[in-house]
Amino acid sequence: MDVNNAFLHGTIQEDIYMSQPVGFTHSSFPNYVCKLHKALYGLKQAPRAWFQSLREFLQHQGFTNAKSDMSLFIYNKGSIIAYFLVYVDDLLLTGNNTSCKKQPTVARSST
Repeated sequence: MDVNNAFLHGTIQEDIYMSQPVGFTHSSFPNYVCKLHKALYGLKQAPRAWFQSLREFLQHQGFTNAKSDMSLFIYNKGSIIAYFLVYVDDLLLTGNNTSCKKQPTVARSST
């Protein structure tokens, strides 16, 4: 599957500032800059922030990182095994049990 707008869902860890966008310049403070709290598409840190958020979610659900590939996550509980592969903003999920319907608990941020 392809995740639309994936890079807009990551919270950046560094302090990043940008100039005010054209058409949104504050008339009283035209030389001020904006501090980013979330990643913007095209930002160099956006893919890393997206992957970090996804990795934390998958680990919370019981997946672990494969030792051979950091973009491969493995879920192994009892007789159930699932593989979750991440390639930029594309995801591939496969497993051995079609009846496994564990509903993930998603923690939503208020920001």
